[in-house]
Amino acid sequence: MASVLLVIHLMISATLVCVVLMQKSEGGALGIGGGGGGGFLTGRGTANLLTRTTAGLAAAFFVTSILLTLIANHSSRSGSVFDARPAGAPVSGPATPGSDAKKAPEGRGGVLDKLQQRQGAPGVPQSQ
Repeated sequence: MASVLLVIHLMISATLVCVVLMQKSEGGALGIGGGGGGGFLTGRGTANLLTRTTAGLAAAFFVTSILLTLIANHSSRSGSVFDARPAGAPVSGPATPGSDAKKAPEGRGGVLDKLQQRQGAPGVPQSQ
């Protein structure tokens, strides 16, 4: 489902870029664009068609973007990467007096400490 929607989203975005580039430039822009073209896509009706096409493609782009975001949020597990613990790691909570809670390893429990625990003890070279 997500891959089909992603392909549709990419097709819409590529078409949107092409339609925007086909429109006649209304600004000065140093004389760039809006020039000849041999009568191709000229006239008020074509400008109206391109404007409506751009609006429709923009709306479809926003809808597919929102749907992709909802699918990504629904399929991902809740929580943060920073909340994740390695498997088998002790849960460190507030120690109450008289409890035999294990002390946390060296450091303050930040992201770098967690990454070092996954890679091995600090200062020990890893064999490759």
